[in-house]
Amino acid sequence: MILHAGLVARRLGGVWRGALIEGPSGSGKSDLALRALDCGFRLVADDRVLVWASEGRLYGRAPDVLRGLIEVRGLDVLAVEALPYCEIGLVARLGSPDRIPDLATSTILEISIPLLAVEPFEISAPAKLGRAMQVFDAAHKKRI
Repeated sequence: MILHAGLVARRLGGVWRGALIEGPSGSGKSDLALRALDCGFRLVADDRVLVWASEGRLYGRAPDVLRGLIEVRGLDVLAVEALPYCEIGLVARLGSPDRIPDLATSTILEISIPLLAVEPFEISAPAKLGRAMQVFDAAHKKRI
């Protein structure tokens, strides 16, 4: 399945875990991904993400023609070092989050993934992605 989204990853517990960034065209997905790269994340995919399920886990990668490319609005499409794929551990849906929301999930290919609403242009948005991934990764390990 191909989603109109971005995917960035960070190393947690020795493995690359990804945040799938969802939102309408022009909402700031690539901008948030670019800023996340400056905060220690690695690019997996920008604009389109090929998603598949295996053994109850969700994974994503860039389509071949977009691998290693990110759109920097107002500048160009730039080449960056990218990961070939990663497990998806969080869905970041662009929009205005509640102050302290109830736990939410998104279901993709029959797999439930923690969902975080995030305002893409907040200065703290990349840090929030990182913190949320740590919290959800720790919770995932407790269930195993």
